[in-house]
Amino acid sequence: MAAEPTGPEVEQLRLRERLAKLRGMRLLGGVGVAGELAKLERQIERISAEPSADEVWHSVELARHEDRPYTLDYVERMCDDFVELRGDRTFEDNRAIVAGLARFRGRTVALVGHQKGRTLEERYERSFGMPYPEGYRKAMRVMELADRHGFPLMTLVDTPGAYPGVRAEQHGQGGWIARCQLAMAGLGVPSVACVIGEGGSGGAVAIAVADRVLMQENAIYSVISPEGCAAILWRDASEAKKAAAAFKPDARHCLELGVIDGIVPEPEGGAHADHDAAATLLAEGLELALHEVEDEDPAVRRSDRRARFRALGVFTG
Repeated sequence: MAAEPTGPEVEQLRLRERLAKLRGMRLLGGVGVAGELAKLERQIERISAEPSADEVWHSVELARHEDRPYTLDYVERMCDDFVELRGDRTFEDNRAIVAGLARFRGRTVALVGHQKGRTLEERYERSFGMPYPEGYRKAMRVMELADRHGFPLMTLVDTPGAYPGVRAEQHGQGGWIARCQLAMAGLGVPSVACVIGEGGSGGAVAIAVADRVLMQENAIYSVISPEGCAAILWRDASEAKKAAAAFKPDARHCLELGVIDGIVPEPEGGAHADHDAAATLLAEGLELALHEVEDEDPAVRRSDRRARFRALGVFTG
């Protein structure tokens, strides 16, 4: 027995039925049926081109793939040299964030990124790529260094979100995420961010308030995880695939929404299939984005950056 159509398939059937009825009508002058026909055909084309729920979920799986390159994998391949700076000068070094200075294609840049870790021991040390407030203070320390010396800033985003534990909250998690965003918004130097895996909620956007925001082809970027969304809407985290299909965290939809500025292609099969090729493609995307913004006046760049992020999520009639 054939499966009942759902989601986009139902919408397509409904539109096709309307289209068939309109095509069968006698066109009366001034009624505008021809315009309605064209509108319905465009809607059907758009829905037909929409990724299926399976395709969206495939992006989620690839973004979380255990062999996907992390920040240090890319740094090793993209940069001629990298000097990591540790500690927040206040409490400790949070290893979920790596930060320092690097030589990238002939120039000195400041680099900040999330790091998840490969082995179980390393994942624990790096809190699975979920930063504590100390991590954001370390990121801010490097951002200020970049601004003082005129180094462009590059950030690589890959986190399920900021660490949700009690200690992180006691240390002021929300406030330090906000301060990190504020620091990045006020930079005078060019900045480029790229989501290289998971871009989860405030933990991601804290280091993504950049002049240009990119996403790798199979990365995801959202205000909540599919599991978290499903737990809220259906009280069942196992409905994560359904949630992902609804809010579409994949790169294509983020670009359509204007959340990002461009998509960085990946090797066939995904970035995990060929780290070297993925790094080459990412370096090319970052370099191009930096060239686009580095000649702008710093005051204009700062103003445009703030205006762009303040406008996200605002709908006007």
